Amino acid sequence: MDISVVIPLFNEEESLPELMAWINNVMMANNFSYEAIFVDDGSTDHSWHVINRLKEEYPTVRAIKFRRNYGKSAALNVGFEATRGDVVITMDADLQDSPDEIPELYRRIKEEKYDLISGWKKKRYDPVTKTIPTKLFNAATRKMSGIKLNDFNCGLKAYRNDVVKTIEVYGEMHRYIPVIAKWAGFSKIGEQVVEHRARKYGVTKFGLSRFVNGFLDLLSIFFVGKFGKRPMHFFGSLGVLSFLLGTIMALWMIGVKLYHISMHIPYKREITEQPLFYIALVAIVVGSQMFLTGFVAELVTRSAPERNQYLIEKEIN
Repeated sequence: MDISVVIPLFNEEESLPELMAWINNVMMANNFSYEAIFVDDGSTDHSWHVINRLKEEYPTVRAIKFRRNYGKSAALNVGFEATRGDVVITMDADLQDSPDEIPELYRRIKEEKYDLISGWKKKRYDPVTKTIPTKLFNAATRKMSGIKLNDFNCGLKAYRNDVVKTIEVYGEMHRYIPVIAKWAGFSKIGEQVVEHRARKYGVTKFGLSRFVNGFLDLLSIFFVGKFGKRPMHFFGSLGVLSFLLGTIMALWMIGVKLYHISMHIPYKREITEQPLFYIALVAIVVGSQMFLTGFVAELVTRSAPERNQYLIEKEIN
């Protein structure tokens, strides 16, 4: 099979027939063998009934329905597991992503050997309250990940099949799939300017909380990707640094007091009356706790069944 199209959706009953007809026309015009996998993320409207009607009209339709709303990341992860095509395309169900982009995305994956192509909605039709935070997050993600993409969160993306079979998407990490793919060893990541269409039906399903959650997920990805198998390097380093700073401050105060005593110089304040004493004490305690945290995390990691599971790209014999 050439292409699997994964379409997560939540309450999009109006747009589904038009989207499916559009996808089918593009596929037929380019002689692609394909499947369209709709993942209903607990819709409360008639989306599932619409999908059942589409299945009767289009044999290429496959569908998965969640009992409740789990979020876009969960929908994508389940959809990825079900794919059978050589190239996997993801797009939103609200008609803001154009299926006309599929042939070029497919060509670049197959001919230019990209692992992942991310769409870039250079001209957007979203309100300012959405575009400005999105630009800030894109800039932060570029800085932290080193991936030179302008739009990490675009729903329209293309992947080699083994990419989606390798990565795991959860929480709200669908925004950072290129980062997850890079940490998994898929380094050939490209970008393509795609059309962004104004929303035709319904309203957006994402609120302001997604920006806070998105930033926390970015930190999670960065930490797990860099220190997931060696937590002692992170917690231990910070713990040792904090402990040493606290110890140096404590020794310095003790040294100053001993000097005053040996030189018979009046000592103005006791060590315990100085703010620096409490700063040093907190630094020593925090340092010890962080070191112990790293030690326990290292024990947990070494005892985990997947401690020696690594992603192998190729083997001979």
